[in-house]
Amino acid sequence: MITLEESIDVARSPAEAFRYVSDFRTTAEWDATAFRARKDTPGPVGEGTEYVVDCSLPVGSVRIRYRVTGFRADEYIELSGDSRLFTVTDRITFSARDDGGTHIDYVADFAYKGPLASLEGALRPGMERMGKKALEGMRHALEDRPPPPAISRCNERADRLVLPGLALFSRLGYRRGSRHWEPLSADLSGQHAVITGASSGIGRATALRLAELGATLTLVMRDAEKAEATVADLRKESGNEAIRAELADLSLMADVDALVARLVEAGEPIEILVNNAGALFNPRRETAEGLEASFALLLLSPYRLTRGLLPLLKAGDGARVVNVVSGGMYSQPLAVRKLIAREENYSGSVAYARCKRALMVTTEQWADDWAGDGIVVNAMHPGWADTPGVESSLPGFHRLTRRILRSPEEGADTVIWLAAAPEAGEASGLLFLDREPRTTHLLARTAGEETAEEREALRAFLAEQDAALPAAVAKVAAAR
Repeated sequence: MITLEESIDVARSPAEAFRYVSDFRTTAEWDATAFRARKDTPGPVGEGTEYVVDCSLPVGSVRIRYRVTGFRADEYIELSGDSRLFTVTDRITFSARDDGGTHIDYVADFAYKGPLASLEGALRPGMERMGKKALEGMRHALEDRPPPPAISRCNERADRLVLPGLALFSRLGYRRGSRHWEPLSADLSGQHAVITGASSGIGRATALRLAELGATLTLVMRDAEKAEATVADLRKESGNEAIRAELADLSLMADVDALVARLVEAGEPIEILVNNAGALFNPRRETAEGLEASFALLLLSPYRLTRGLLPLLKAGDGARVVNVVSGGMYSQPLAVRKLIAREENYSGSVAYARCKRALMVTTEQWADDWAGDGIVVNAMHPGWADTPGVESSLPGFHRLTRRILRSPEEGADTVIWLAAAPEAGEASGLLFLDREPRTTHLLARTAGEETAEEREALRAFLAEQDAALPAAVAKVAAAR
């Protein structure tokens, strides 16, 4: 048997360090030999939780199946692992330091199988180096001080050449980008996140991960039955009870206003607002308030909601707004007079893309407007993700691309990173894909039509539409 013993000290509380390390999916972030890790059992981490970790070898790879055999929150975790080459028992202990930090002790016992058992003496030096490197990786992850976000040369070139940039919207782009990401060990305990469109797809994946990171969640959904089931499922899976639902049909400004009033009256500061709710409408439709549905849900709703919640965002400690846009916006220039789609020649995908383009510009304007208030505003697009919305609204596209589509979790990753990562708070007014700032225009045509005058026209148009709403909202409220 080979026993590895290492220890480190980190300037994070035992609760924060334990939350990160005990979720063994993070192994791929701090152990250089691990390149993939997943949780294989439902529910929060505890005794009986199982993980699968794939590790690289000098030649080939090995899969280790772990089971949590000992667990005491904020104090220790013990895991037993088995692979075709060896068995391993890991015990990681967390002790509070006088300065508020944490001392971490790591002990691993390896027992090789078959012919390798006779080679333990020769293998020991390499294993000891591996143990030291793993603990240094853990220290680096818990230091949580990565550099500010920047686009890589490779992605900059891909965006410039257009077609390679589009190809990276697929699962390939996610997998390629993730090889170079810094660890995400943020702890969101005490932070309040409001997420719209959280019952499925990217919104639900975002909600689950932020819940696992400790955030208090307010999830905005329109269907009471789905909302109740979603909250129950997320509580059960994450172990986080601080999850609640607010009911609102965000295509109706009366519902938006009522939601804002409830949240403002409750008075809980908001550190994270994710504007994710969306739908692609074919054929064209109007809401009960007489608004074209794409414009109402995709643009006017996040505009009115975010501005209405501004007092709570200002009260939050370094609040972040994340606007979920779409790669489809690259096909459309900013055209204010076309934001409310007309009946003639209506296309749901074009209406969707135009509104997302306008939301991107609004993101940039809010970032400038609210910089003095310490509010960070960014947009992201999830690439091509396999969500219920894509399958139902774009069935042809889904059929053709389903083998290369990202999972909802992969699509949501950059939302989570923008909401939680310390380095993401150092950039504002940008568009992100796979944790990197990206160009807002792939085509010279759309960039050329986005003049300063048109951008200011958008600001004036949204303010005008917003000001004209009270009468329509009152009419619908009265009808209810």
